[in-house]
Amino acid sequence: MTRNARTQEKRPSLCHAGERAAAGTHVEPAKAARTDRDNFSVRARSKSERRAIGARFEAHALNWLQRQRLVLVARNVHCRGGELDLVMRERDGTLVFVEVRARTQATYGGAAASVGWHKRQRLLRAARHYLLAYAAEHDALPPACRFDVVTFEGGRLTWLRDAFREDES
Repeated sequence: MTRNARTQEKRPSLCHAGERAAAGTHVEPAKAARTDRDNFSVRARSKSERRAIGARFEAHALNWLQRQRLVLVARNVHCRGGELDLVMRERDGTLVFVEVRARTQATYGGAAASVGWHKRQRLLRAARHYLLAYAAEHDALPPACRFDVVTFEGGRLTWLRDAFREDES
């Protein structure tokens, strides 16, 4: 059994690397090596493929958070310089801005560490934009809010409640 065949057998269920090879599609050896490394390799995936993978992880996170009794308010809120993956509402009325991150391995700190200072700034910018629009639409002050991060590492979901605050960034 080759090394590549052994690694494909041990992959978690959320990993989609090697699907082309399994389907019988011809893959060049150089591309096959990059594809076998992990399912988030920038060089191995087109932009549309990466978006589709991200959308699947976001959908999985959304379903899980709804089972935790959070209610979906908005998805993929875009503004200049930032995006919010999920906006949810807690039972007490708190708005929850959720960032979804996925990694196959904990290399370089893993999924949680990928929400660094720059990413937090982009999330804060998008949240400010959302809250201003919310206040204008409802003609009232927005409710309390927090930032959560849902991570997937090796197929395992972790929910980091109140992962960071505006005054910490």
